[in-house]
Amino acid sequence: MAFPELFIQELKQNNPIDSVMSSYVSLIRRGRGCVCLCPFHSEKSPSCTVFLDAADPHFYCFGCGAGGDVITFVMKIENLGYVEAIKFLADRAGMTMPEDTKNDESSRIKSRILEINRTAARYFYDTLTGSPDGEKGRRYFAERRLSLATITKYGLGYAPNGWYNLSNHLHSKGFKDDEIISAFLCGRGKNGGVYDVFRDRVMFPIIDLRGNVIAFGGRTIDGDGPKYLNSSDTPVFKKSRNLFSLNFAKKSEEKRLILAEGYMDVIAINQAGFENVVATLGTALTQEQARLMSQYAEEIIIAYDSDGAGQNATHKAINLLSEVGLRTKIIKMEGAKDPDEYIKKFGALRFKQLLDKSGGAIEFELEKCRAGLDTETDEGRIEYLKRCVNILADISSPIEREVYAGRLAESNKVNKEMIVQQVNGLIRKRQNQSKNKEWTEIRTFQKQMRTNPDSYRKPKEYKAEIGIIAYLAANPDEADYISSRIAPEQFTTDFNKKIYSVMLEKIKNSVFSNILSLQSEFSADEMGKITEIEVNSKDVNINKTALDDFINILISSADNSESAKDMSDDEFLKYIQNLKRKK
Repeated sequence: MAFPELFIQELKQNNPIDSVMSSYVSLIRRGRGCVCLCPFHSEKSPSCTVFLDAADPHFYCFGCGAGGDVITFVMKIENLGYVEAIKFLADRAGMTMPEDTKNDESSRIKSRILEINRTAARYFYDTLTGSPDGEKGRRYFAERRLSLATITKYGLGYAPNGWYNLSNHLHSKGFKDDEIISAFLCGRGKNGGVYDVFRDRVMFPIIDLRGNVIAFGGRTIDGDGPKYLNSSDTPVFKKSRNLFSLNFAKKSEEKRLILAEGYMDVIAINQAGFENVVATLGTALTQEQARLMSQYAEEIIIAYDSDGAGQNATHKAINLLSEVGLRTKIIKMEGAKDPDEYIKKFGALRFKQLLDKSGGAIEFELEKCRAGLDTETDEGRIEYLKRCVNILADISSPIEREVYAGRLAESNKVNKEMIVQQVNGLIRKRQNQSKNKEWTEIRTFQKQMRTNPDSYRKPKEYKAEIGIIAYLAANPDEADYISSRIAPEQFTTDFNKKIYSVMLEKIKNSVFSNILSLQSEFSADEMGKITEIEVNSKDVNINKTALDDFINILISSADNSESAKDMSDDEFLKYIQNLKRKK
């Protein structure tokens, strides 16, 4: 989808890449640019660089290969298509979209699913609040002591029992079977017809930060089936990247979030006057969700259920939240199994006191180390100390480690230096393991992200193609000369052939600004590879002599059966020099 070049330039000017990225990651100023932990793969030290001094500011991760300009960044971080990313940035800057750019197919499908979800949410809500079929749902929410204001705020609803209630309603609104199935509101039966996925359930719409209904959670009141049924991933919804009620929690002025376990806990806490509460969506906390919370808070209070499953989930959440730099506290509920029950029994004031008195994650973990041990015996105390050393090794602050090591030594009548020595040894061991794991993850990620597999079979030709592309990007006025000497069909790797073709076409039509402005023709992952070309060519002066050498390599490639399996940059330069001698 082509946008006017002036519009794109204005869009980027009104959305500086560092301003946009700082909403998602913590940028550290370094020289004339910035660095940060890459939001697209797990890492301990920053490998993502933001080049602010470039003609077209952009980012590039030297770990996983993600890269591009501000448009590409939004495409990846928000899981949006090109047109959707443009609209996202236009809305952010208060700009009006051009009139003739409304027909992108991917954008159309997503827009259609959002429309279906909005219609379904209205149907569920109307059924709950105004239909005789909703009586069962009304009784359930009344028993849970939810007010009408809360029901309206969250858009709660009821899916009546029956196989075709929603599907018939959506058909009457003009939606087609395939569209409804794509939204995970209906499934296809053996006879080819569709049936409702959600039946006889109270419904919880899941709303994103832009106010769109992107999915649903449904809770059974009685009868068969799983207690909770949640939407599967769709073109508009990824459960690992969203949080229930974040659309409300983001408005809170507090720099802390309450992390609850389920829909009803969140709604009960919110109704009690605490706007800053969220929950995951039927799954354990993910890295993406932890990073998302770090954009809105500095501290997380975990308010999971007090049962065994809740405590295990708390332990896992602590580690994920710590990795993204969030302080973590845990509430200790007594006399209730979850926040919903606690608020009903003791009230909002007592719950606030519970929040204010919540203990740190370290105290929680150290106390948990005692589980199943008799610390009055030597064997029990030794095992307890071993477990505690594992906990202390997770603390990033040396001062905090010293404090907790001192407390642990004093309470167990052991030498503090011995504990510190054990902790430091474990930290060194983990650092080595972490480096190996990180590189393994990066190599795996790179293998998955390879957008030009031919480059590994034809390294010599690939390097020559990159040189031609880099020269053309820097000298678009010489496109006629370059294209007269080498046609796209003479490129040997498909991806580079596409880049070269698109660049020539855009230059011919006077709509080429730079190599990073190709998002309309390439995916966000492909733009990472294109950004790599831009980054790697910054410090290389490719002149016209080198260009001709690159072109000759491709021309002679068809007649030259020799092709190295691998070739370093030094070997490649020697190869070019040999070509010069043969002329």
